Amino acid sequence: MVEIRALILAIDRDDDFGQKAGVEGPVIGREACIDAALKLSLADPEDSDANVAYAAVKLHDELRESGEFEDVQVALITGHPKVGVKSDLELARQLEEVLKVFPADGVITVTDGAEDEQIFPIITSKVPIISSHRVVVKQSEGIETTYYIIYRYLREILSDPEVAKVVLGIPGMILLLYGIARLIGVWYPESVKIISATITGTILLFIGGYFFTKGFRFNIRETVAKQFVFVISLIAGMLIIGGGAINAYFRLEEYSLELIGSYPGTPLLAMLIYINALNSSLILGIAVMITGKVIQSYLRKDHHIWYYASTLLMMPAMWVTIDLTTRYAMAILTLSDIEVFTKLLVALIDVGIAVMAGIYLRGKVRGWERVEAGAGS
Repeated sequence: MVEIRALILAIDRDDDFGQKAGVEGPVIGREACIDAALKLSLADPEDSDANVAYAAVKLHDELRESGEFEDVQVALITGHPKVGVKSDLELARQLEEVLKVFPADGVITVTDGAEDEQIFPIITSKVPIISSHRVVVKQSEGIETTYYIIYRYLREILSDPEVAKVVLGIPGMILLLYGIARLIGVWYPESVKIISATITGTILLFIGGYFFTKGFRFNIRETVAKQFVFVISLIAGMLIIGGGAINAYFRLEEYSLELIGSYPGTPLLAMLIYINALNSSLILGIAVMITGKVIQSYLRKDHHIWYYASTLLMMPAMWVTIDLTTRYAMAILTLSDIEVFTKLLVALIDVGIAVMAGIYLRGKVRGWERVEAGAGS
């Protein structure tokens, strides 16, 4: 015999006993539990909670007869129809009442599904759980467990805005757009292909943009609010690069005649000419973006301004590198040309100036880190 006072505890988390049979918890003792189970069986013969009480009594009788424990008692605790915090607080209160009457050393729980088992942490905070029994009433275990999983999942969707956006918002947007496309297709049958392509592109754009921002934890609203100057410079820089790319494409033949004196004969040569033609717009666009970052850092007292300023000063060296590399690849220049030496010297001087300026600025703005930390706290 194990010297343990064991409590057989039947659990009704959603208070079917109280709602259907008028039984108030806690119910302590064999006869009281049988009486409560009988009342619920008469009120609702299909409710599996009555079988939980009967099973708890049966287990109580078996353990008493076997003499495995020093003492055995059976009890039933009921929660609240509003399952959650309210029901769990009520179950905890009733368990304390039971333990005052029968100070158990361990508990053997009896439940009919996953929902009732959610309160196990509450029980273990007051008394150890020796064992757990789940009552299976033919098909009820699978049905109740599945129902509980679906119910919890749907409740999470409705209560969590982020989950609702993904599970309900995105499919809803797809159905809405396709519904609009179908209506427009009925009115204008000749434009079905154009509408279909437009709708598909819009859907992919929204879904791809959403997953991109979530994957990289990029909050557009927060970014615009905190880094408005940088966002404006970023848009301006992208427009400059985009405009330069289009201009270089349409003037490719003109650039080719200017650089090599003829039209590009191969795709590789055309690509090198295009990169060389795009060089100025590319460097200017990046410089505008970095300038916005420098201004933003100055306004917000960001001590990393020295890093952005150094990068901005290196842009001429970057322009020289791309220009020389593409022209050397096209065999316009050789390493022995004085122009190559001159431009490389200019690039090295530019890098040196950028590094020295960065070191100087880093020392000047060293205190900004403490200012930013103080503002954040």
